[in-house]
Amino acid sequence: MSTITFKGNPINTIGSLPEVGREAQEFTMVAGDLSEKNLADYTGKRVVLNIFPVLIQEFVQLLQEKFNEEASTLDNTVVINVSRDLPFALSRFCAAEGLNNVETLSDFRGNFGEDYGVTLSDSPLKGLLSRAVVVLDEKAKSNLYRAEFRK
Repeated sequence: MSTITFKGNPINTIGSLPEVGREAQEFTMVAGDLSEKNLADYTGKRVVLNIFPVLIQEFVQLLQEKFNEEASTLDNTVVINVSRDLPFALSRFCAAEGLNNVETLSDFRGNFGEDYGVTLSDSPLKGLLSRAVVVLDEKAKSNLYRAEFRK
């Protein structure tokens, strides 16, 4: 369990973020067209997992725009926005905002949140994902960096 903050109050997540230098856990999430995507689909590229609870937060929307802008400048790197929002909502948001340099995947029916230690176990947002960024290397196995965003 990890302790983070929500509106200045401590809250907990199920598990812990992947440790730097460890193998990344395989995942299966859902794309906007309802196809399933796995971590193995990105082998050979660096992967930036931009994780957040829901899109309706202004801070999250600004962050999505920044990641989209930066993604266009990164060689051999895919930026994946991850939340438990429904795939349809994620796709509509990306289309409306012109976010075409990033991929968006939904964990609405998966274990990604628990496996990566980002599912909130208490607070009003219990069951959603906390904000975090996890960066993986080209083999999609080694965690290069992790950072948690708190507001």
